[in-house]
Amino acid sequence: MRQNTVIYRLHKYAMITHKFVNLTRMMKRRSFWVMALFLMSFTSAIAQVPASPDSTKRVVQVSGMTIDADSLFPIPFVAVVIKGTSRGVYSTGTGYFSIVAQETDTLEFFSLGYKTSTFILKDTFTVSQMNLVQTLKMDTVLLSEMVVYPWPSREKFKSAFLALDIPNDDLERARINLAQQRMIAAATNVSADGQGAYRAQMQQRTDKSYYAGQYQPNNLLNPVAWSKFIQSMRKQ
Repeated sequence: MRQNTVIYRLHKYAMITHKFVNLTRMMKRRSFWVMALFLMSFTSAIAQVPASPDSTKRVVQVSGMTIDADSLFPIPFVAVVIKGTSRGVYSTGTGYFSIVAQETDTLEFFSLGYKTSTFILKDTFTVSQMNLVQTLKMDTVLLSEMVVYPWPSREKFKSAFLALDIPNDDLERARINLAQQRMIAAATNVSADGQGAYRAQMQQRTDKSYYAGQYQPNNLLNPVAWSKFIQSMRKQ
């Protein structure tokens, strides 16, 4: 009985030891991967740090204008960047810029709608300040010909063209306006002019003066008046 108890305790101790060894190995593996990820992140961060200026090269203050190569007008808000670095400036609204660079550096000029332009600072320069007028050429892109149709297909264009209500031209409108019936209707509705109004007024005054002091005749029973009235109605 005692021997079995000792064997059971030894077996339990062995199992605990095996679990401890496995846990230790697992912790070592996790520590290894954590350390590897840390080293990779640190290396990437170091690679992204921009290179510091070389202290052995001479520093040059470059100031100038960015202008259009064709019109010679200033180009505002041009990006002036030192090639290979993250250092740069923007030109002002009038095209003025100023940047500190070193000899043998290459200045790149970027602007929307213009081709990228470069300027190399040669090591033969003996001045610490220099003025630069940089020209940029427009970036023209020629596209292929494109035809725009108001209808998506020829069939719809044909049906729309056949249903089109074409207005009359000047000659057709003149024929309609000079038709006999239209001229008669227009003459009927046209009021008297100045000369006709004057004649009617003078006729009324003459009749009034002629029949002064007596009764005017009543044409209701006058056959001549009725004949003229009937003739005028027939003409209409």
